[in-house]
Amino acid sequence: MTGFFREKWYTKDMIQSLNTKTSAPFQAIAYIGLGNVYGKLLIGDKAFEFFNDANVSDAIQIPWETIHHVEGVITRQNKISRQFVIVLNKQGNSKRQNHLRFSSKDAGKVLKIIREHIGNDKVVKAQTLVSKIKKLLTKRKS
Repeated sequence: MTGFFREKWYTKDMIQSLNTKTSAPFQAIAYIGLGNVYGKLLIGDKAFEFFNDANVSDAIQIPWETIHHVEGVITRQNKISRQFVIVLNKQGNSKRQNHLRFSSKDAGKVLKIIREHIGNDKVVKAQTLVSKIKKLLTKRKS
């Protein structure tokens, strides 16, 4: 893996990566449950991976096939925000999709690399609160 073993945060008890090639690690925050976890993002040829800084064996590994789409948050000034959301495919008979929220200073670079792996049509702009309300109101009228 490119650049992976040169990092200071590598330890022997680290779980096995799904990727054979990765990008440079990005500092990131994963919003899990009620709190947030600081760590590193690795975007590779086979999966999107997040490794916790405090406990490297605690990781999130998402193969590209399980990602339905990725939503990038755009500000009012049409700039890419630091946050993005990964929406996973539905599991079994479930009607809901799982959402994983991440934040990074390099969100624009991260989204570009993700776009190369899952396709341009699966990286979309996240809906704003106003557009969600408009959508709800138009559904009720018809």
